[in-house]
Amino acid sequence: MTTPTLDANEFRKALGSFATGVTIITTRGPDGAPLGLTCSSFNSVSLNPPMVLWSLANNALSLPVFRDASHWAVHVLAADQDELSARFARRGENKFAGVETEPGAGGIPLLRGCSARFQCKTAFQYEGGDHVIFVGEVLSFDRSDSPPLVFHGGRYAHAARRDPTDERPRNAFLAGSFSEDFLGYLLGRGHFRFLAQIRDALEREQVSEQEFYVLSTLTLKRSVTEPELAAGLEGTISDAARAAMRALILRGFVREAAAVAEMQGAEFQLTDAGRACALRLISAAKAVESHLLEELGAGESAALKSLLNRLLRALDPEADALWGKSSGQGQQVWPPE
Repeated sequence: MTTPTLDANEFRKALGSFATGVTIITTRGPDGAPLGLTCSSFNSVSLNPPMVLWSLANNALSLPVFRDASHWAVHVLAADQDELSARFARRGENKFAGVETEPGAGGIPLLRGCSARFQCKTAFQYEGGDHVIFVGEVLSFDRSDSPPLVFHGGRYAHAARRDPTDERPRNAFLAGSFSEDFLGYLLGRGHFRFLAQIRDALEREQVSEQEFYVLSTLTLKRSVTEPELAAGLEGTISDAARAAMRALILRGFVREAAAVAEMQGAEFQLTDAGRACALRLISAAKAVESHLLEELGAGESAALKSLLNRLLRALDPEADALWGKSSGQGQQVWPPE
């Protein structure tokens, strides 16, 4: 796969334009006719290489065309494009009538006036329950300062709104025991249930959960040192990290390089095979995430991620160590003996 050279910071900003998931996906059919639909399942997959995903229902009339399409474009709609969103959400009309377009990669029609546009080449397709998930390599993108279109609670808005109906949690039989809203229970069960949904992908790749943790950690930087790994894996798979790393090296997924500085320990890098494997697994995990966030809704999804990030920082001040933001002092042995 050819990886285009894109500005990672600008690409991240363009992905951030997608505030609530109101997009239009366009392509061309085998007869050359333009095709488009409104979609709320857009999500990012990877910054390097740049990849995004979206999903389409199995009963959608346009599914065969998108399955065979080599290229498609994602348009993050601007706040004043609510009528365009409604038009492309309806069936049975000429959606492109009177709409100005310009040609994109592979001849796909590009809409104008959007907050961001991503021109993509199809990379992977996954079966996701009653949807097919399309993962694409971003060939080109552009963005503007136009505020994105927000859709929440059955209407368009400028901010996400939430009107939750809270239910009292059920109490356990034994006084003082864990209740249904105990934080550890909610986080633990959620974690294991999420992993259960990507276990098939792990088994296909013959990668254990511990190896997946290490593999994913190595995607964060071009080279990761032993102290950085110690910080990144602390409290997750610290005890199993050495065995997982050895297994990945034996399979040719990871290579060990000499440290560039004294006391830094070894450095580890993904090989081409390891990078490809990691990308397939992360794409599968992102597909699960995309479906879950769509179920929660844009407002609740953003709130959940914000709260979890705050929780992680409270529990683990070293959580940002792999991004060069560690507040800790000194060096660590990887992993702690």
